[in-house]
Amino acid sequence: MLKSVIREHKDNFPDIFSKVCECMEVVFGLEVKEVDPTRHSYELVKTLNLTYDGMLSNDGRMPKTGFLILILGMIFMEGNCVPEEKIWKLLNTMGMYAGQEDFIYGEPRKLITKDLVEEQYLQYRQVPHSDPPDYEFLWGPRAYAETSKMKVLEFFAKISGTDPTSFLFWYEEALRDERSQARTVPGDDTTAIASENSSVTSILP
Repeated sequence: MLKSVIREHKDNFPDIFSKVCECMEVVFGLEVKEVDPTRHSYELVKTLNLTYDGMLSNDGRMPKTGFLILILGMIFMEGNCVPEEKIWKLLNTMGMYAGQEDFIYGEPRKLITKDLVEEQYLQYRQVPHSDPPDYEFLWGPRAYAETSKMKVLEFFAKISGTDPTSFLFWYEEALRDERSQARTVPGDDTTAIASENSSVTSILP
C-alpha cells in the first residue's frame, strides 16, 4: 500500500490508514483487524457479526453490510418500527432514489423491499387500516439472531466518537433487550454460521 498508493505521503500513513478503516466500516460494514503485526497484515471482517454482504453474484457491486446497519439503526432509533417514507427521506439525503441505480448498493427499492426482506433481515408490511396503503419496516428474525440493539448502538456511538451511554434512552432499551435475551437460550442456526462466514478477505498494505 505504501509503495503503490501513497508513496509521497508515507509519513502520514497512520492517519490515512485510520481514516480508510473508518470509511470501510461506515460505508461497507467491514472492520479492518490486524492479523499479524510483524507482517502488517490485516483482515476484513463483517461488522456486528452479520453474515450478509449482498455480494451474491459477480456483478461488481460492493458489500452492502453498511447499508443494512444503517437501516437497522434507524428502525431501532425510531421505536423499532419506521414508516417507509422516513426511510426514503434518509436515503434521498444520501443521494439514493427509488428506481435509480446506486454504484455501491444497486437499486435501493429492490434492496430494502425485496433482497433484505427475503434474507429475513427486514420485515416490510402494510400499516394496519391504512387507506391508501402505507408501509413500514421492522427488524426481521435474522437481524435479531445475528446482532443486537446494543451492538448497533455501539456501532453508531463509535462512528460518532462517543459512548453508547450518551444515547441514554436507546441505551436503556438496548440494555433491557440484552437482559431479556440473556434469560433465553438461542436456538437459531444463524449465529452458528456467523463466525465461519464473517471473515471475507485479507489485505497486505
